[in-house]
Amino acid sequence: MSAPVLDVQGLAYAYPDGHQALFGVDLHVHSGERVALLGPNGAGKTTLVLHLNGILTAGAGRVAVSGLEVAKPHLAEIRRRVGIVFQDPDDQLFLGSVRADVEFGLRNMGVRGPALDTRVMAALDQVGMADFADRPPHHLSFGQRRRVALATVLVMEPEILVLDEPSSNLDPASRRELADILRSLEVTVLMVTHDLPYALELCPRSVVLSDGVVVADGSTYDVLTDDELMAAHRLELPFGFDPRTIGSLPR
Repeated sequence: MSAPVLDVQGLAYAYPDGHQALFGVDLHVHSGERVALLGPNGAGKTTLVLHLNGILTAGAGRVAVSGLEVAKPHLAEIRRRVGIVFQDPDDQLFLGSVRADVEFGLRNMGVRGPALDTRVMAALDQVGMADFADRPPHHLSFGQRRRVALATVLVMEPEILVLDEPSSNLDPASRRELADILRSLEVTVLMVTHDLPYALELCPRSVVLSDGVVVADGSTYDVLTDDELMAAHRLELPFGFDPRTIGSLPR
């Protein structure tokens, strides 16, 4: 198998107040994989994600993206390669129009003119929001804003797309539309979610983080049907949802 596009080795981290959030995490994701990161609240999922583009710095261990270590000299390139879409789209949308928000990162890189316009419209087209380019983001629905937030990351042409609770607060139609978009993208995906049916729908592989360590790494179906594992780490399926009755699994 080829070298992983995301390589986390022995990652440990303690916050300044002394709380130890991660204890030697190992995680390897290969190009093109869609991986769900599961775990109860307080497991360390957000702490792990914030190490992937250098927002937090490892206390021990290392993180590398396509062989490039996540360290201060490489942060600009790492943050282009690893795009994080946060749970609240309003954390990423702060300008007067959809177009302005999506082009913001490219402008900071010095991209101008036709090249800028082409990439912005291509990113908006990927998420089905090209017709809304000149609309103020605050006039859009929550689901539409989440898609624009995704476009602000896709426009940078990342190697790894990290999604923090992508299905939260979405109505069923918006949830399905986002799933269709994510399936269409040719990018490596790491999806942090409590939405276990969404993980099963979109991610063939799941990693379970609990108390700062990886406790399971395997097919999403196998994880969600391991009753002992699920109970031990406070993972619960919605009432009436049984993966064993699902006819087809994600590819």
